[in-house]
This record gives sequence, C-alpha cells and structure tokens, in this order.
Amino acid sequence: MTDGLLTHADVLAAAARIAPHAHGTPVLRSASLDELTGAELFFKCENFQRSGAFKFRGACNAVWALDAAVAARGVVTHSSGNHGAALALAARGRGIPAHVVVPEGAVASKLAAIEAYGAVLHRCAPTMAAREAMAAQVQQQTGASLVHPFMDPYVIAGQGTAALELMAEAGRLDIVMTPVGGGGLVCGTALAASGRDTGITVFGAEPEGAADAFESLRQQRRVTDIVPNTVCDGLRGTIGAINLALMQAHRVQVLLVSDDETLAAMRLAWERLKVIIEPSCATVLAAVLRYPGHFAGKRVGLILSGGNVDLGALPWRTP
Repeated sequence: MTDGLLTHADVLAAAARIAPHAHGTPVLRSASLDELTGAELFFKCENFQRSGAFKFRGACNAVWALDAAVAARGVVTHSSGNHGAALALAARGRGIPAHVVVPEGAVASKLAAIEAYGAVLHRCAPTMAAREAMAAQVQQQTGASLVHPFMDPYVIAGQGTAALELMAEAGRLDIVMTPVGGGGLVCGTALAASGRDTGITVFGAEPEGAADAFESLRQQRRVTDIVPNTVCDGLRGTIGAINLALMQAHRVQVLLVSDDETLAAMRLAWERLKVIIEPSCATVLAAVLRYPGHFAGKRVGLILSGGNVDLGALPWRTP
C-alpha cells in the first residue's frame, strides 16, 4: 500500500498472502435462474469459505500482514458474527490471542462459532458507538491490534480476492455485485475489477432498512444516523469513510431491496442452487430479480457472501 491508497496491486498481494490459508471457492451456475432473470449468472460461493463466509479472506490478510512482535499481542475487533469468527480463526492459525466485541442480539450460532475458534467475547450494547468504545477499551487493556471489520485496508484488499477468483473462472463479466454493509467486500471487489477490466460495473445490494450506503452516495456525504432495521444481520454496519471514498472513486452503484424480496431470493437460491446461504448474501439475487433492466442479457457475477444461518430460526419455518 502506498501512502494508504488502496490499489489493484494490494488485492494481488493479499491473494498471495492468504493462498496457504484460505479456500478457493466454487462458482455455480443455474440454467433455471438464468432463464428466470434473462441474464447469465455466476455465483461465487463464499458460503464454502473457511468460517462460512468471505470474511476469512480479509481477516486472514490482516492477521498475516502483522509483524511478529505486534502479532504476539493479539488482535481485537467488533463484529455481529462473521468477521469475528473469521478473525478468531485466522488468529488461531497464527497462534495469537483474539478478542471480539459482540453486540447484544447477535445471532447465537455465530457467537458460538466465535467462541469455538478460541476468541474471548466482550459484550456491549447494540450500537456502533458502543462497539467501537468497547473495542478501544480492550485494545488499550491488552495491546492488541485493531482489525476493523470493513475499514482496515488489509481487510478490504483481502475481501477483493473473492472477485479475483470469480473473474478468473467465469471469464468476461459485465457486472459484479456483492452485498453492502460497511463496504469492505464491495470496495475490495471494485479494486479487483479495476485491474481486470475497466468496463466491469460494480453494484452493491443493500437492504432498504439499512440504506446508509445508498444515501451516502446519493447525498455525496457519509450518512451515519440511520438505525438499521433488517433481517440481514451482516449488513447493519454503517458505511466506512474509506469505503465511501472508494465506492465514489470506482463509481459503485447501490441497489436497494426489501427484506421480503431478500428472503424470497434466499429460499429460491436454496431451491435452485442447492446451497445454504444467509439472508445478507441473498440480497444480490434479490436485486437481480427486482431490477431486471440492469442485468438482462448481461454476464453477471454474484458473490454469495456467507452461509452461517441459524437453522433453528429459518424465516420460512412453520409451527
């Protein structure tokens, strides 16, 4: 990284750094979904990534980028689930401590995974301010390095490696789309696409109930006062400052989807692709279905960000 400015080269460096640790995940196709949408869809299945989500890529890159003396003091983050589990697993692989600040109301199965990977949990109120304050307190007490879930440059670069693999396997793509919460995955994807083909359009799919990225781009300023209300627990984070700047620089567009559309797309993906995905990553298929004019006749890469579903609380279960 040069003077803090992220480039395509940082994504390439991340790919080399995490290669011994991260899984290369499959790209799936569905003839029936192609027919339904009028597009050629390529699904990058990060639900098969270690810890069950793309988050392991960024966490792994950040952990293994630390020099030995700094790494020995451990790492800390705040997370509703997937990033915390990913950081805990990456830290365990390097043999260093991990501390994860978790908000009240986080998905129980995700918290269990964080603990199973060996991290120490620190609970806080379910606000971004509370999460950041507790993480700062833990950092001061332990000397651990903060690995922010979406604003850390090494995390962003690491997330972009999923798109690198997708484009290498799928060939020419017109569009790549990811879910967008804090913005780490969509920014990493934009960086990856910028070095491969300047003609690729990058979209982010965002819940209507957590539309801070959409509003930030529309208003050309960082909007931070939206209280998230969405079933997509992984997309409740507020867009980061570095993330908004990268989205603007790479002309990322955000498409909004409702929770009902997202859950319908989640079920459709389970039925047609035969894979388990969580609500947050079903937003990308929901967006293709809601905005067909953007995608019809195009070759579209969709990053399915994770599969860490609470199987005891499926949204379509009946009593």
